[in-house]
Amino acid sequence: MLSLADHRPFAPCPAPFNLAEYVLARGAAQPDRIALQVLRLTGAERWSYARLTEAVRGIGTGFLRAGLAPGDRLLLRLGNTVDFPLAYLGAIAVGVVPVPSSSQLTGPEITAMAAALNPAAVLAGDGIALPEHAARVLPAIDLTRWQALPPCDWDRGNPDRLAYMVFTSGSSGRPRAVMHAHRAIWARRMMWDGWYGLTPDDRLLHAGAFNWTYTLGTGLMDPWAIGATALIPQPGIEPAQLPLLMKRFDATIFAAAPGVYRQLLKMPVPPLPRLRHGLSAGEKLPDPTRAAWEAATGTAVYEALGMSEVSTYISASPARPAAPGTAGYPQPGRRVAVLGDDGQPVARGAPGQLAVAADDPGLMLGYWGAEEESAARLQGGWFLTGDMAVMAEDGAIAYLGRDDDMLNAGGYRVSPLEIERAFDAHPGVAESAAVELPVREGVSVIALAYAPQGADPGEDALQAHAQAHLARYKQPRLYRAMSALPRAANDKLDRRRLRQEWGTST
Repeated sequence: MLSLADHRPFAPCPAPFNLAEYVLARGAAQPDRIALQVLRLTGAERWSYARLTEAVRGIGTGFLRAGLAPGDRLLLRLGNTVDFPLAYLGAIAVGVVPVPSSSQLTGPEITAMAAALNPAAVLAGDGIALPEHAARVLPAIDLTRWQALPPCDWDRGNPDRLAYMVFTSGSSGRPRAVMHAHRAIWARRMMWDGWYGLTPDDRLLHAGAFNWTYTLGTGLMDPWAIGATALIPQPGIEPAQLPLLMKRFDATIFAAAPGVYRQLLKMPVPPLPRLRHGLSAGEKLPDPTRAAWEAATGTAVYEALGMSEVSTYISASPARPAAPGTAGYPQPGRRVAVLGDDGQPVARGAPGQLAVAADDPGLMLGYWGAEEESAARLQGGWFLTGDMAVMAEDGAIAYLGRDDDMLNAGGYRVSPLEIERAFDAHPGVAESAAVELPVREGVSVIALAYAPQGADPGEDALQAHAQAHLARYKQPRLYRAMSALPRAANDKLDRRRLRQEWGTST
């Protein structure tokens, strides 16, 4: 049997369509129902569906009155506050294209990204680095005032038109803006049963920050689209405090990155009678962490595999738990294959590259300003993910890793070339190489090997350089000076050998 799973058809996205209108439509029938609670240890800030919709549509009017027009790109430079999803949906409501970006990015990083994006405006939160760019700066404080403005009209149209963009690290080492259509939110319905087991009665607590795309989709947009309640901890809540919040606020589903599961399990977990299960994504959940969670809570954790270009498309779920050693199954509505070097599905049990059908409703429109790179990912009716995998006889997918040298930093995909470019600009570094190294079971960090240019600048100087030029999650945690970096016969950097020799190289 070939490594091909075809679970289509999936219900087509209705037209005309607006992503923000769709997300809030279920709430219109239950305006007093709580859509969002921002959790504190002593209480919560509550947003009803009526208040949420009023704020989003008022902010949409504010963007139009500020001079933005449908199709304009709006770079979001916002912190971990409710302003982030409000601005995101408010922009999409009126056809403005929001582009979220990590608040951890430094001035040089966001300047380079803005140069490629050329936004019409930047929405600026306090204390967030802004790009050196001619775009107008809109202070985030205006959002509060705009919430009371008259409601905007929904900008409806073809569901295939551009709705938003998210940045991802490309294999070239330069972040790419991934363009997504309005239909991308409709495609996420495949996750409701294929991963979440989500119902309108659920109270989903996501441990991530408002301004993380994992939180935005899994923690907010999807619960709202089905009419459930989203629970988000306020900034400053420690992982060890999350079980208390789950118990106090009757969470039925918990979502987090694997690192959060590891940290919260360091402390005793109280009984959680309402909790049905957990969700994990971003990186592989270690088996010991999974076992510890199940022992502590009596519930399972369901993982998902995906990427910025297509969101999650393989997952385990309450309806179909994963077999041991696998990530789960292609979600209902997906067409997925494992391809060989010839672009054809390999036999089940044989390794190959994961691919998603090129007409998948959740697939990106392409990379902004990179038509050739976008086209290169599409071959023979498939989108090539770059992930290596094996499909079992029953269709389960075992993840084998990347076919390139992409790094995983706490759930963020990072190109080593981006890190190396920053360090190669240091006058004391002749060349550098970034790799991902395990430090204990289930935990890896970014490490940097470098050949000094003259005198060794030392780890302290390199750490200071990293802080000035790289977001925190991109900064190496380990450094090692080497007389020369290992190279293959063709003189290309040999990252595999570097990882193997890290402990003995000098």
